[in-house]
Parts: sequence; C-alpha cells; structure tokens
Amino acid sequence: MLTEQKYLGKTGTIIFIAVMNMFVPLSIDMYLPALPSMTGYFHTTEGLVNFSLAGFYFFFAVGLIIFGPLSDKFGRRPTLITGAAIYACASAGCAMAGSIWILILFRIMQSFGAGSIISVSTALIKDCFDGMIRQRVLAVVQGMSVLGPMIAPIVGALILKSFSWRATFWALVIVGTVCFAVSLLLQESLPPGQRNSGGVLHSLGRLAVVAKNRKFIYYLLIVSAIAAPYMAYISVCSYIYIDYFGVSRQIYSYFFAFNSATAVLGPILYIYGVRLLKPRGLMHLLICIAALAGISMLIFGRTAPLVFMLTFLPFTLAESSVRPLSTDILLKQQERDTGSASALINFVHTVIGSMGMFLGTLPWSNFNTGLAIIIISFVAAAAVGWLLLLRSSNRPDGM
Repeated sequence: MLTEQKYLGKTGTIIFIAVMNMFVPLSIDMYLPALPSMTGYFHTTEGLVNFSLAGFYFFFAVGLIIFGPLSDKFGRRPTLITGAAIYACASAGCAMAGSIWILILFRIMQSFGAGSIISVSTALIKDCFDGMIRQRVLAVVQGMSVLGPMIAPIVGALILKSFSWRATFWALVIVGTVCFAVSLLLQESLPPGQRNSGGVLHSLGRLAVVAKNRKFIYYLLIVSAIAAPYMAYISVCSYIYIDYFGVSRQIYSYFFAFNSATAVLGPILYIYGVRLLKPRGLMHLLICIAALAGISMLIFGRTAPLVFMLTFLPFTLAESSVRPLSTDILLKQQERDTGSASALINFVHTVIGSMGMFLGTLPWSNFNTGLAIIIISFVAAAAVGWLLLLRSSNRPDGM
C-alpha cells in the first residue's frame, strides 16, 4: 500500500472501496422491480418514471466531474464525507416524495452524492495500491461490486412484498449513513504537498488537462462504448421480463440477479486473461464476444425469458472484463491528477451509458429487438475505433 490506513487496514480498505462502487447499482437496481407499478402510483408515463432512472445516471456524471477535481484540491476524505452526507439526506427525500417531480429532484441530489463517492473510490485505488497489486485490487473490487446488481433487485422485490417502493429508498438511507460513518475512519490518502494548489476553478480546469491526453481520452471513449449497452439493458429489462414475457417481479429479480452473478466471472477472466494474452489480444477477444451476444439476441432473444437471458450473458461477461482491464490501462496514462482522471473515466462511462439508457427506452417495436440493435451498433463502433487506435500514434501505454 502506498498510503497506510490505520483504522481500516488493507483488507478493510479494499472492502470499503468495493462497497462504494456498489452505490450506483444499488441506487438503480433496487427499485427496478417497482418501476412498472410506480407509473400507476404517480399517474404518469413510463418515460417520466424512467427519467428518475436515466436522470440519476446523467447527473451522477455531473457529480463525478465536479467532485473528482475537488478531491485533488481538498483531499479524498472531506470530499467523501460530504458526498456520503448528501447521498443519505437525498435518499430520505426520495423516500418521502409526494410527486414524480419531487422524486426526480431528490434523485438528482442523490446522484451528486453518488458521484462524489465513486470518484473518490477510484482515486483511492491508485493512491493506496500499485503494480500487480493494483491489478488484483481492481479485479477484486469489480467482482465484489457485482454483489450490488445481484442483491439489489432481489432485496427490492422482497421489500415490495411487504412495503411500498418508498421502503427501498429508506434502505438506501441506511447504506449512505453507514458509508458516512466509515468515511470518518478513513486516513487521508492525498498528502497536502500533492494537491492542486490553485483555486477551485483551477482544480476543475485540470479536467481539460487530462482530457487533452489523447492516449487517455481515445481509449476511454472506446471502452465506454462497449459498456453503454449494459445500461440500456438496465433501463428496459424489467419491462422485457415483466411486461413482454409476463413473469412476476420476484422471478424477474432472479433472472436479473443471475445475469449480474455472471459479471463476477469477468474479473476472473481478466486476471487469467492478462497472464495468457497481452492487453491488446484480450481486448480483441472481448469485443468479439460482445458482438456475438448482440447477434444472438437479435435472432433468438424474443423466444423466451431464459433464452433472452442466455443471449445477454456473454455480453455481461465481456463488459465486466473490459472494466478492470481498461481502468488499469487508463490510470497508467496519468502520473498526476488522479482524481480528475478517475472523474473523467466514470464521467465518460456514465454519459455514454445514459445515451444507452435513452436509446433503450425509445418506442421500439419491442425492447428485445431494440436492445440487440443497440449492442451491435455500439460494439461495432467500438471495434472500428479500437482498430484505428492501434494503427495510430496514440496507442495507450501498456498495450
């Protein structure tokens, strides 16, 4: 470890980082089973209810872009404490919302808190670990963070058996409060001498410095395109399983959880893959797997809920392998401005992911076909960009 954690220790720090990386899937996936019923509860449209989902994801990106550079100026600990407090309070506001517009307002506030938490968690990985240890930590964190998408919809469905959708947000209040309490034990990992010395605007301006690194930004855009269809899946899967295939909310949560469990294999594939293949070869393989998943879904995805899930599983495996692989390579491109770099990594993933969410909820003839087209289109764009990048002078270091 580069920065020792007196109270959390090495294992505790890894677990805490992993839990922080669960905040977004918990914030999104826990109330997915309630989305169809919330439309009737608020007497509104599916699109407006979905905006509480897509809007959270978009403004989460704004939170990343603000709090990442601020953590480079003020330190990781105060930024994290502030974000956890905002998240917990906004979650309480969501739980008490009396209209869809009030819910959306507090979801936006909640997303800012989540942006602070995620930007700091990524920066802590570079602050506290390096070399092969960092690669293993990235894989462990990615694997453990899959617990969020696995557990959240099942817990959400169980909560809905006895309580209303409001109880899912009260559960998030508890999660945010625990994060706030643990963040008080965190030792500052960014010494004062390594912080940005300029004003707040100067700190935010460091984002532009990082973005001008072509090796960094081009590769980031490519891997974000691979990840985007997964967010399209998140936005429409409840409608596909519950409305199109007619399964119950509880059965839907099991399908969703099984797919999320497959994502645990992604980091394992990454760990063994980098031993057998160079990062470039592993990227080739993962792009091919993702493309085959989209084609299979287009052909077979409308036949049955189990078939739909099985056609999407390879994409889940590829996407969850790309994330730790790409994060490790991207962090290597920046010696300084780690907070800004981590903010941009998560920001670009989130913005392009929100595009996937928007495209997923367009009025397709059916969401199954729409999702397959989104997968094929984004993966094809990523493949073309990847091949062009390899032939250019901007190929990232460590490939």
